Amino acid sequence: ATSPRSIPAARAVPYNMAAATALVQYVVLRGDLARPPRSWPLGAVVAQGCHAALAAVHGYREHPDTGAYLEQGGAMRTVVLEAPDENSLLDLAKILKEKGVDHRVWMENPEGIATCLALRPYPKNQVQPHLRNFKLLK
Repeated sequence: ATSPRSIPAARAVPYNMAAATALVQYVVLRGDLARPPRSWPLGAVVAQGCHAALAAVHGYREHPDTGAYLEQGGAMRTVVLEAPDENSLLDLAKILKEKGVDHRVWMENPEGIATCLALRPYPKNQVQPHLRNFKLLK
């Protein structure tokens, strides 16, 4: 094992910088789907997040960050956030598109409603500012 002291100073990365540049996939699920009047089953809501995350990874599979993220295996980091409703999810999608942030919106069919949004894996510090108004999904 290599200790921090044995790493040359030019290669050492401070912990807070490493955390900021760590690859993360953000998934933003609509919280209202699990509450009345919709009250979708938990499994159905989780499936929406899975669909969106896979669509984003597949859609951006050629991007180097996506490959590096998948290579992490069990160390992959995914953050699941909550959008209050469909309008807030679609507003986020519009902002991300304007900022050039790669993502996919998952549409539930045949209803044609947006249920979830997932970004391709990104260094945390590149995309977190766009998501700071969303809380962790509870």
